[in-house]
Amino acid sequence: MLLLALLIVAMLAQTVLRRYGLLAPAEGTAPASRGPAAVAPAELDPAAPAPTPRNALERARGVEGSMRQQAEDLGRKIDDAAK
Repeated sequence: MLLLALLIVAMLAQTVLRRYGLLAPAEGTAPASRGPAAVAPAELDPAAPAPTPRNALERARGVEGSMRQQAEDLGRKIDDAAK
């Protein structure tokens, strides 16, 4: 059961890293365009706070930490249920 959970976490991490451009796209798929024309302009809300610039690596690290924490929590739940 734990192996299945880790497999799912690994697949999600791979998808996230591909989306952020840190991994090459899967074979048989078209590479995602990362140029400025690929992103549709967002409507700016003057009341919303300005977004803070963060690079893709920092975002991926945050996602990785979150996924690791969720995997550990799931592992504990599985271990507790097995007792």
